[in-house]
Amino acid sequence: MAVEGLARSEAEELVAGLEGWTFTRDGDAISRTFKFGDFSEAFAFMTRVAMIAEQEDHHPEWSNVYNKVQIELTTHDANGLSMRDIKMARSIEQLLASES
Repeated sequence: MAVEGLARSEAEELVAGLEGWTFTRDGDAISRTFKFGDFSEAFAFMTRVAMIAEQEDHHPEWSNVYNKVQIELTTHDANGLSMRDIKMARSIEQLLASES
């Protein structure tokens, strides 16, 4: 099922409203690195994000090294960014806000 991609100007406006997210892959993805107190906190965060990803049926590309989690969002069906990526980034931000 094809997903409509975002126009560059629309993507720039939406990403500007996301704390800490930056464009990667020549604007076809957004990325953010999160830092935690230790590995357990980082892994717990990844577990919570995984639950959101399952609910939204939109899965991040990510990596974890000790206390850092790097997340990259893109929509393969749109060959770039879509509202699914923006929604997922917002959900991750809400998760962090609810924990602080």
